[in-house]
Amino acid sequence: MTSHPAVRTPQQDRSRATRARLLAAAVDCLAELGWQGSTVAVVAERAGVSRGAAQHHFPTREDLFTAAVEYVTAERLAAVRTHADDLPAAGPDRTRAVVDMIVRLYTGPDFRAALHLWTAAATEEALRERIVALEGRVGREAHRAAVEFLGADETRPGVRESVQATLDLARGLGLANLLTDDSVRRSGVIGQWAGLLESTLRPVRP
Repeated sequence: MTSHPAVRTPQQDRSRATRARLLAAAVDCLAELGWQGSTVAVVAERAGVSRGAAQHHFPTREDLFTAAVEYVTAERLAAVRTHADDLPAAGPDRTRAVVDMIVRLYTGPDFRAALHLWTAAATEEALRERIVALEGRVGREAHRAAVEFLGADETRPGVRESVQATLDLARGLGLANLLTDDSVRRSGVIGQWAGLLESTLRPVRP
């Protein structure tokens, strides 16, 4: 018996579109208004849907904002992967390009939105467990992508720690960029770190 793939109905398409608008609006609200100012009603209004429709897709505020940050993080990681073929060949230029790419994951409005959610999770018990689990998944995926793009051999001493330090550095640079444009200083830091990372990944033999 031949099976046929399910065909989405117009109603399902509308539902998916409504969900996507809500997620995008939730990220924008978090980045601009923070956790306290980002209510379900505010997000629904910005998305152009009723509050009832928003709660149909996301019964609680925590459901909405956790899903929003997860969605936008997945989109950012997917975008990074689509540009992987454009990276230079293995060597210093590629290492610098990969570090640049990782840092871009942690700068801009999407990171700002995630940061507001982390801050809220420090005091919101209902949110904390979800965010800890989400950040664990995001961290593992970002680490895997970094290892892949860098061509890193984590069986060698210090390599795994250096890859993880790259992700930690990127988060720190993202924090430094929240209040002022830190691009000039950040460029120098990225260049210096990329050189150190390259020497760990591919040490010059005496």
